[in-house]
Amino acid sequence: MEALSREGLIRGMRRWDLVAMAMNSIIGAGIFGLPAKVYAQTGSYSLIAFAVCASVVALIVLCFAEVSSRFDATGGPYLYAREAFGPTLGFGVGWLLWLVRLTAFAANCNLLVQYVAYFWPAVDSGIWRASLISSVVLALTIVNILGIRETALVSNLFTIGKLAPLILFIAIGLFFIAPQNYSFETRPSYGAFSNSVLLLIYAFTGFEMAVIPAGEARDPQRNIPFAVLAAIFLVALLFIAIQFVCIGTLPELSTAERPLAESASRFLGAAGGALISAGAAISIIGNLNVVLLAGSRMPFAMAEQGQLPRILALTHARFRTPHVSILLTATAMFALTLSGTFIYALTISAIARLVLYAATCAALLAFRRRSDINEAQFHAPAGTGIAIFALMLIVWLLSNSTWREARDASLAASFGFIIFFAYRAFRQRERN
Repeated sequence: MEALSREGLIRGMRRWDLVAMAMNSIIGAGIFGLPAKVYAQTGSYSLIAFAVCASVVALIVLCFAEVSSRFDATGGPYLYAREAFGPTLGFGVGWLLWLVRLTAFAANCNLLVQYVAYFWPAVDSGIWRASLISSVVLALTIVNILGIRETALVSNLFTIGKLAPLILFIAIGLFFIAPQNYSFETRPSYGAFSNSVLLLIYAFTGFEMAVIPAGEARDPQRNIPFAVLAAIFLVALLFIAIQFVCIGTLPELSTAERPLAESASRFLGAAGGALISAGAAISIIGNLNVVLLAGSRMPFAMAEQGQLPRILALTHARFRTPHVSILLTATAMFALTLSGTFIYALTISAIARLVLYAATCAALLAFRRRSDINEAQFHAPAGTGIAIFALMLIVWLLSNSTWREARDASLAASFGFIIFFAYRAFRQRERN
């Protein structure tokens, strides 16, 4: 019989399930389009931009690894912020994290429609578009309700499905490299380089989704740190190799709309473009599955702490999954996806994530000064220095965002606080 967490959830995810989930979370749609955008700004120095972004994210991941090793309950960054800085800030982090998951699902699901249209053009509009979106959301919702083992199995299968074409792309593409395509004579401006790194945050982030369902993981205080660290290392190698092949095989990379597909078409013909387009669709579906899993646990975790209606903390009597929270989250995701209008720019999504990451890095500093918190099962080397440096890097990246992007992120957070204070007032009135 499967072990249950204090929340009544089944601890069904094993170490390598968590690694697959973390990789699935990171490898979504971004890597299929960003190589061209980053190359347009920085040229061959985009390879360095990839490495710099990976290094920045790795420091943040180290902070997550240590902080997550203190907890075995559901919530991830929400739980860390609540424990370190109190319920108000904790709710703000949880709300923002849920909102990021909703908009990410909507953006990626709409992108899925575009990639499916490569094979079936009619699906990009009208009833066929609505039917595809409905089918994807319904199928993923059913899988998530049926159980964590079923959800983890789907995640594992899609991880393999998305890695296979990417590895094939690299392995074959290396034999068709044109050395003259690489040029480091003209250095990009500071603004262009830093903006490229900020843009790449979207491609390298998402690992935090693997720490959220800790209440459904086996030995989460040891396995989650291993999973996020292994995932960021493997993904960094994969992404840099992909950019290297794209530059070396596609001279017009800066203007490519589907850089990987166009690059593969050069050395594999039409079959190469089809392979990468199919790989992108598989990658996005796998990512959507993890986004729904992680996103649905946020209302559940906040309801567990009494910050949202208790009904959201209910678990299914048979499947032991937070079915009410899953249905709520899936419905919101479906509505946003179908509307096709509530999709933030990639940089806005990155800004929201950076704020969440800053909260966890700061939580590491707070927890290291406290003796009333669970002992960390993983200690980041030079953790205090890493956390401070990561916070400085986050501030640097945020400084490159525009006023409009910062305003939109602030408005989204403010709306969450309105809900928080309204529900708290309602509960106080009930008690009286």
